[in-house]
Amino acid sequence: MYDAIVIGAGPAGLQAALTLGRMHRSTLLLDSGEYRNGTVLHMHNVIANDGTAPAEFRATARTQLASYADVEIRDIGVDRIGGTEDEGFTVTLADGSSVDARRIVLATGVADDLPDIPGLSAQWGRTAFNCPFCDGHEHAGKSIAILGPAPRAEHLIGLLGRIVGEITVFPVGEAHSDDERRMLEALGVRVGAAPVDAVESVGAGVRIRAGAEEALVAGVFVAAASVRQRAPFAEQLGLRMLPSGAIEIDDFGRTSTPGISAAGDLAHRASLPGLMASVVMASAAGQLAAVGVIQSLMASEH
Repeated sequence: MYDAIVIGAGPAGLQAALTLGRMHRSTLLLDSGEYRNGTVLHMHNVIANDGTAPAEFRATARTQLASYADVEIRDIGVDRIGGTEDEGFTVTLADGSSVDARRIVLATGVADDLPDIPGLSAQWGRTAFNCPFCDGHEHAGKSIAILGPAPRAEHLIGLLGRIVGEITVFPVGEAHSDDERRMLEALGVRVGAAPVDAVESVGAGVRIRAGAEEALVAGVFVAAASVRQRAPFAEQLGLRMLPSGAIEIDDFGRTSTPGISAAGDLAHRASLPGLMASVVMASAAGQLAAVGVIQSLMASEH
């Protein structure tokens, strides 16, 4: 029986495994190969790794983890988690086998659900983004488009307006109302009349087709995407959830179910208004969750 099984090998899971390994806690890290930033070419706003490819970041982390005898990594997904803190947890793997642990760290992250716009998914993480902190600076002085409803577009305009050049807001699904159009135009942006029909890559930029209108921009920021739990484990385990759709955790990543911790984009404290998604924050959450696991194990051993 492992001291801990960490499910998910993005920044949160990798950091949790590192912290547990450094404290000589037997740890199994399970990597399904699915990552929220799997299509992203470069990470940004990550100190010492600004501009690093996510795949390179993960490969470096795994190389470093290999030097810790107490950390084992398997490239396989998980189907189910069962058990209790007192009796231990059983994790059923995708191949039907199972492994046991005293504690579980969920780090499976979230998935982005994009609006059904032809061509958008192919551009996601390349010329289409949702995070100004991650990708705004790379569009400094350039023309961009924001796709989505007026209230969410307004928030992005506030963040990107001082960075980028011209901004055009295109509705998704249905046109903006007259009041919404006037509100957006008062912010100094152009507003497309028709909802977006399609986006396509053109050289280093993006062509947007919306009714009779076409626009060529350097990049697209999507204000109409939503996120969901990538894995079903929160529901399986009956974990307490927040209105944001994230798992509720305490300051050390502990969920409402004893012995189950969570770290990364899939969870946050109730004191926060919603997901604070970034590589740095996910890594920090992974470390805190690992510390919480170590505290719990120590308490059970004495």
